[in-house]
Amino acid sequence: MISYLQVENLTKSYGDRMLFDSVTFGVFEGDKIGLIAKNGTGKSTMLRLLSGVEAPDSGNVIFRNDLRVGFLDQSPEFEPGTTPLKACVDYMNQVSPVHDEHDEDRWIREDRARQMLSQLGIHDHDEPVGHRSGGQLKRIALARVLLGNPQLLILDEPTNHLDISAVEWLENYLSRSRVTLLMVTHDRYFLDRVCNKIVEIDMKTIFTYEGNYDYYLRRRAERIEALTGELAKAKNTLRREQEWMRRQPQARGGKARYRINAFYDLRDKTRVNYDEKNVDPSEIKSSYIGSKIFEAQGISKRFGEKVILDDFTYTFARYEKLGIIGGNGVGKSTFIKMLQGLIPADSGEWNVGETVRFGYYSQEGLALDPGKRVIDAITDITEDVVVNGTTHYSPMQFLTRFLFSPADQQKYVSTLSGGEMRRLHLAATLIRQPNFLILDEPTNDLDIVTLAILEDYLREFKGCVIVISHDRFFLDSIVDHLFVMEGNGVIKDFPGNYTDYRNYLDEQRRVEAEQRKNVPAAPQQRRETADRRPRLTFKERKELEALTAEIDALTAEKAELDALFNSGAEIPDIVERSARYSEISEILDEKEMRWLELSEKE
Repeated sequence: MISYLQVENLTKSYGDRMLFDSVTFGVFEGDKIGLIAKNGTGKSTMLRLLSGVEAPDSGNVIFRNDLRVGFLDQSPEFEPGTTPLKACVDYMNQVSPVHDEHDEDRWIREDRARQMLSQLGIHDHDEPVGHRSGGQLKRIALARVLLGNPQLLILDEPTNHLDISAVEWLENYLSRSRVTLLMVTHDRYFLDRVCNKIVEIDMKTIFTYEGNYDYYLRRRAERIEALTGELAKAKNTLRREQEWMRRQPQARGGKARYRINAFYDLRDKTRVNYDEKNVDPSEIKSSYIGSKIFEAQGISKRFGEKVILDDFTYTFARYEKLGIIGGNGVGKSTFIKMLQGLIPADSGEWNVGETVRFGYYSQEGLALDPGKRVIDAITDITEDVVVNGTTHYSPMQFLTRFLFSPADQQKYVSTLSGGEMRRLHLAATLIRQPNFLILDEPTNDLDIVTLAILEDYLREFKGCVIVISHDRFFLDSIVDHLFVMEGNGVIKDFPGNYTDYRNYLDEQRRVEAEQRKNVPAAPQQRRETADRRPRLTFKERKELEALTAEIDALTAEKAELDALFNSGAEIPDIVERSARYSEISEILDEKEMRWLELSEKE
């Protein structure tokens, strides 16, 4: 195996808070690694250390010489005034300079950039980036880093702000690509389908699992069970040692001193918390909701030529759990804002039941004063939190259920991380005990453990739920039907979760393909079909055929070198063969990337 990256004895702390201590792991050619940890335990810090943005307290980060590394930050930056196309082409030129800006290579790079941007939902390639949303900037940055043809790709939350079709495209792209990958993501389907290794930061150290996310879950459960058993034994031993310590308060002998030291070590060990529930909203129930929820009668809405809703009529039922999906810009967020009266309809009316109490978890986050402390922001909402009509919590007690320690509650809102802001947003949403939860992209910046707890809560929630999400696992866990917003005011109601919907689409395509194969097309239809089908030019088709043969030959040559290196035999020209091996790897990366691009157009 060829080592791309070695992390050796890495230690990082902030003040008296240790994130990880002397951790060591490696990234090898062909690895597709998912980096997993609870919020606040070091995922993003680890990526910043690897990218050189931050320095460790101790330890080393060692990359292979001349390795092409692509890094996607959570908050990418661009030159003022640049356009998506220019940002991508300039980056490609920086990674692999073009000596003649007017030659064919320049045109090919611009064409590749346009294709990649379009795949990720960026179609206005020449409009400046200055006034774009954070989600659009993230997608442009993702296109840019993929076009750099890296050997090692480091991605920080690549699926945030992508719609589901773009997430599935990226999932397919990374699964097929030979690029070595290290990424942080909360998208569990993405982890399961792309990754072949999971690295977890837990208890200030590293645990590595050689398999996908499903394998990781099974092996991690076994590890936690074993640790819990060890903890129970340690606590029993501690009770016996405590009795001995009480009997020997003045012990000074060598054996006694050793036993006293062992007692304190054991006490520290038993204080380790293996409880997975870092957030616990389970006791926070909804208020009563009546049988009448809401009715939409003939709702229409447009912005200029863009139609959001067109004579939309629907009656929402008690305890209904609805997912809303659709491409970016079709009006998903506008729809739920209209329901709450935040955006007026052009025509029609919403008729909301008297007992309905909305809880809105918005994509934009909370409108909180950044100069306020966390505890003051929650106290402004209410000074007495009543749970289930009988249990009373102070704001401080309530916040501890969302992983805000007394010290964390004294932090200023402006200093909170993305995950902390999301937890504060969730606390502020549930503190009012709503019976109708509206969640707009709730999974962004929440760790996997918190997502699982939120899913459990929503499944048992005795009220109504509408959720907009690109997280397919989250949708599958919660909703019983979908609104599919197709654009131009078209909304289709699908009875089932997201996987049911994808299976339905796949079956529809299969049936349509069978029908096209079995039914002769009319002359005009044949001409139209022929006009649409060939997206490759003659030159590109010949290039694809040549690439296939070249990739096969290079792969065979690389396999022969692998066998030679692993044989244990003496290799007289080892330097030349090693250089050739590296050269083949780089050529294969370039040719396979081009092959992927051309095959997408077939």
